[in-house]
Amino acid sequence: MPSVSQKGRTMPQSPIRKLVPFAEAAKKNGVKVIHLNIGQPDIKTPKVALDAVKNNTLEVLEYSRSEGSEEYRQKLAGYYAKNDIHINAEDIIITTGGSEALAFTMGSIMDTDDEIIVPEPFYANYNGFATAAGVNVVPVTSYIDSNFALPPIEEFEKLITPKTKAILICNPGNPTGYLYTKEEIKKLAAIVKKHDLFLVADEVYREFAYDGRQHYSILQEEGLEEHAIMVDSVSKRYSMCGARIGCLVTRNQEIIKTALKFAQARLSPPTFAQMASEAALETPQSYFDNVKEEYTQRRNLLVAELEKIEGVKIGNPQGAFYCIAELPIDDADHFAKWLLEDFRLNGETVMVAPAAGFYATDGLGKNQIRIAYVLDRESLKRAVNILKEALMSYTHSEAM
Repeated sequence: MPSVSQKGRTMPQSPIRKLVPFAEAAKKNGVKVIHLNIGQPDIKTPKVALDAVKNNTLEVLEYSRSEGSEEYRQKLAGYYAKNDIHINAEDIIITTGGSEALAFTMGSIMDTDDEIIVPEPFYANYNGFATAAGVNVVPVTSYIDSNFALPPIEEFEKLITPKTKAILICNPGNPTGYLYTKEEIKKLAAIVKKHDLFLVADEVYREFAYDGRQHYSILQEEGLEEHAIMVDSVSKRYSMCGARIGCLVTRNQEIIKTALKFAQARLSPPTFAQMASEAALETPQSYFDNVKEEYTQRRNLLVAELEKIEGVKIGNPQGAFYCIAELPIDDADHFAKWLLEDFRLNGETVMVAPAAGFYATDGLGKNQIRIAYVLDRESLKRAVNILKEALMSYTHSEAM
């Protein structure tokens, strides 16, 4: 019998989606599952984006250019200029989501067995992208006690080898909600220049920075023209996860030329989704102001309610819409499955994402979960109450 590849065997499961069969089984049994596991916003997609697709007059749905339509890239450059990021349309390649932008980046800057340093916990799919590219994630650990701030630069330098090609950050962070300061970005800039590395930043949550904080892009830092590669997406910014439109942005034209070859191999990004994404650039600032205020209130409620639960420790998100919670349990994977299979409160339960899958270091995150606060406040409050009652029941049964 033919066998699957070793690469396929080592491809990690998504900690966000691997529990879906258990959630679906619960729903078939009449249980209402409140989803805290996935970053699918409930915020409405801007009408202007939906109308662009609904009212189009295309007679032939053609391929677009491999790098994305020129008009969209020019308008996207204008959007970045409003955010004090000054680049040209030629510095942008449109991709099928931020995921493809990361895949193109790894393919363009790394060879088999090369290494990329990533502060953990990190977006779980980074492990998958690295496995697919045949490269190795080298984690540098950040901790809940420091709210997942950037580890000391000395910890990065200890990990740099001849195989190291880049440092990758997510800013603001998924799954932690941590927002890197300008000073932290400058520290990273100094180390990549010192060791001649790339600095890759996943900046898809740029709009979601709270409490008066400002997002500082790696593309705003002078002297990184050949080092900085930014990954972006419309998914969270405009609540357009299903559009699957992202981009790779860099002033390094050798990277652009190389990434374009990967883009040509997959032909082109989707045409309708580019139309929607281009139209979304007309979304007024009031939309983002309202969304940011809503997420701020959700975060405040979530943190306040979690802090009431004995034994729970939480990070305080400064951006994005996630937080890590440390629970008084030994195995969050078992607990998450138990929630879906065995626990009910008034016919409801919650689905969470075990955090071990957001780490590369074995053993870390086993008692942590990631929560996405993308639900209305009433649902969030109800979900935390279910979590509280579940922990009481679970820890009591474990003690017996």
